[in-house]
Amino acid sequence: MGTKPSSARRDALKALTDFDSAETAYLLEGMRCRDEALSPYATHNADELRKRYVHYPRYKDDQSAYTIRPPFAMDVDKVLNNPFYNRATDKTQVFSLYRNDDITHRSYHLQLVSRIARTLGQALRLNIDLIEAIALGHDMGHTPFGHEGERLLSSIYHERTGRYFNHNVHSVRILKDLCDLNLTVQSYDGMLCHCGEAVSQEYRPHNLSSFEELEAVVEECYVDQSAIKRLRPSTLEGCVVRISDILAYVGKDRQDVRKLLGGDHDLAYRDGLLGTQNWEIIRNVTANIVKNSIGKDYLSMDPEVERALSELKDENYQLIYKPTDTEERATFFNELIGPMMRRIYERFADDIEHGRTDSPVYTRHLALHPVSRFYAQGTSTVDDMVVDSIAAMTDDYFIALYLHLFPDDPLNSEVKYHSYFEDGL
Repeated sequence: MGTKPSSARRDALKALTDFDSAETAYLLEGMRCRDEALSPYATHNADELRKRYVHYPRYKDDQSAYTIRPPFAMDVDKVLNNPFYNRATDKTQVFSLYRNDDITHRSYHLQLVSRIARTLGQALRLNIDLIEAIALGHDMGHTPFGHEGERLLSSIYHERTGRYFNHNVHSVRILKDLCDLNLTVQSYDGMLCHCGEAVSQEYRPHNLSSFEELEAVVEECYVDQSAIKRLRPSTLEGCVVRISDILAYVGKDRQDVRKLLGGDHDLAYRDGLLGTQNWEIIRNVTANIVKNSIGKDYLSMDPEVERALSELKDENYQLIYKPTDTEERATFFNELIGPMMRRIYERFADDIEHGRTDSPVYTRHLALHPVSRFYAQGTSTVDDMVVDSIAAMTDDYFIALYLHLFPDDPLNSEVKYHSYFEDGL
């Protein structure tokens, strides 16, 4: 624990960091200019809504408290500096257990979504800070081993509790509950509603104006498996992230396949309307969205572009996400990762129930600050705590943990990493 600064030190620091009236006026004028330049359909800084205003008043009550960081920029910093952000570096985007520094992992995907979304938002005069906060936090709740890991964890959780696990819902739980970051409702809503597996010609915001509404939607997602498909962002900024999420992976995943399997892999890569290269797809779709959305309260693209993007995405599902070696892939997840996850889950549940504080579920998760403070409230079940712990794991930690907990299990010998030097790479 650090010691509190002395009165003299506080006074010296205040002189070095506080702005005088002229400096404050200059900074406020800059913020006002940026606010005035926003589209009437953008989320303005005065719209920000938090549960608590502890260190800062509401922006519309006292702008001078936000001279350097507007309210949604504060959300960005909080997302980047939360204890779980680093773990996205070693979480699967598509390809698990590859020793390859050139393919996409979850943290890189977050940055790609943010970059694409900010480009769209800048062109449409939307709130760039809100877009960045949503984009960088939208996949915080992803499990190890990508969507397959998510499916396996949800299956075990549902068997035991009747509830469902979804990574977008868990992103909100991490940032709102476990870490208590006190973000704006607009940021949480955008993260919750980012999933858009089907490409749409139009993206229209739906109304959500309070934390009570947000929490009701979150609870619905836990108990109704179909609720995820009905989610729609409440801001244009959230809509921008939703389409940018698709744009960030549809071409990039094709690049990764080429790097892993070589240029002769059986992908159609037909020379369609949007092009074949990642940069072409992103550039052409974003340009068309901007062209169709200027001055509107919704996002839109031409039907030809929607159809072409849908075809690319469907091709990815057929040739990348559901490849010809389906049997091998199913064996990996259902006969290896699945049983390993179930055994870790049951072990951690037993450790919590019996108070074994030397267990990794305590030392690596439950005892961490600020997570421990949240669990002290007593609102989480044993299953909630186990799911929180497993979802927070990186791929490599999951494998190492299993070997540590169950060193004699033959499954350990079945774990095979693709080497850096496989096939001469």
